[in-house]
Amino acid sequence: MTSTLETKEAQPELKRAIGPRLLLLFIIGDILGTGIYALTGQVAAEVGGAAWLPFLLAFGVATVTAFSYLELVTKYPQAAGAALYVHKAFGIHFVTFLVCFIVMCSGITSASAASRAFASNLVVGFGLDLGNVGIMLIALAFIVIVMAVNFRGVTEGVILNVILTLIELSGLLLVIFISLWAIGGGQADFSRVVAFDTPDDKAVWVALSTATSLAFFAMVGFEDSVNMAEETKDPSRIFPRIMLTGLGITAVVYVLVSICAVALVPVGELAGNDTPLVTVVQTAAPGFPIGELLPFISMFAVANTALINMMMASRLLYGMSRQGVLPPFLARVHAARRTPWAAILFTTGIALLLITYVSLDPEGSVVAVLGGTTSLLLLSVFAVVNATVLVLRREKVDHHHFNAGRVLPVIGVISCVYLVLPWSSGRPAIQYQIAGILLAIGIVLWAVTWFVNRTIRNRKSELSDVSELT
Repeated sequence: MTSTLETKEAQPELKRAIGPRLLLLFIIGDILGTGIYALTGQVAAEVGGAAWLPFLLAFGVATVTAFSYLELVTKYPQAAGAALYVHKAFGIHFVTFLVCFIVMCSGITSASAASRAFASNLVVGFGLDLGNVGIMLIALAFIVIVMAVNFRGVTEGVILNVILTLIELSGLLLVIFISLWAIGGGQADFSRVVAFDTPDDKAVWVALSTATSLAFFAMVGFEDSVNMAEETKDPSRIFPRIMLTGLGITAVVYVLVSICAVALVPVGELAGNDTPLVTVVQTAAPGFPIGELLPFISMFAVANTALINMMMASRLLYGMSRQGVLPPFLARVHAARRTPWAAILFTTGIALLLITYVSLDPEGSVVAVLGGTTSLLLLSVFAVVNATVLVLRREKVDHHHFNAGRVLPVIGVISCVYLVLPWSSGRPAIQYQIAGILLAIGIVLWAVTWFVNRTIRNRKSELSDVSELT
């Protein structure tokens, strides 16, 4: 059976309108967001003042995996990303479905984390005292608003992406410059920056692995850019330089932010804080009015993360339904708005349940749990993608493409699997529970669809046999 991921060109090609600069802004804008704005405190809670090290290690793992993505996107410059590569390598539709569904679930968990971070920043920005339940209700209301925008139809233009990226980046640069001004004034305590302080007598290596797994959430997003390959000018030439540049820029920003945060604010005030960067600015310059603006910049950044991920998740679900691997009702499109309303409702429902379920747990940070679950899901996909590079080496193409070598993909597989396994990563059990529930939902939907499709095929075959006999 021919896969719909590899259909022949029956329609015109997409317009190649994205050059190097716009691609760079797309990658930076996709990586920046909820991770660094909301999880700096949680990372610091795991390793103490050396919060910069997990971000640096996460950058290393992301870069190794980026090399594999670069070989695949320059070898097969088509949309569909990881699902396309896995299908080319293994040709097993159920495996392709699992990869698609995991990527979709990572979008939902990421958007849920962003919604909670949005609510936390809103409460701080307006000086409200609502408690955990109040923040949860705001997060739920926000995800419903995202659903409404998603349903109405959002044109993700290049100009809008540039504006969003600049606003997100401005917030982080603001933290860095104000922090450097405070550091220059002698407010910093750099002894904290090199101090390891692990919770509950946890081994340093396990704590570092846990923090790296969490920090990895801040580095994801670069993989989304491969879906823009068909709209990029000369992707085989510009992708390697631009993707690695984008990762490098974000890594420098993240490390600087984490160092400044720990040097200025005691780890105890950062740990468990859903708005750590707001605390950093307020500590560095308590009389500086820009500290009142940062919560709203943070809100804008995480809101963009939520919207992009919910759009991606609903479209992936819609696409899988169109391919016949999920129930057909999920492919329904609104006649007037021309948006996949059924898939939007379904993904929003899962996000609402996730936010509620995790928010009612009195132990741990909601953003940390959902962010950790996102990195867990994506690290699983990245491990498969790194292995896929080696499998597809035997397939040759008639154009020049990037080569990741033989060592880096192997390192990528080992490092991603290491950060996924519970006994090495130190992840809390709730992350695996959430991931397992989401996968179970997907497998049940796939099984029901397979059974219904098989029944329909059998009935058609029987009717055909009867028709021939008569």
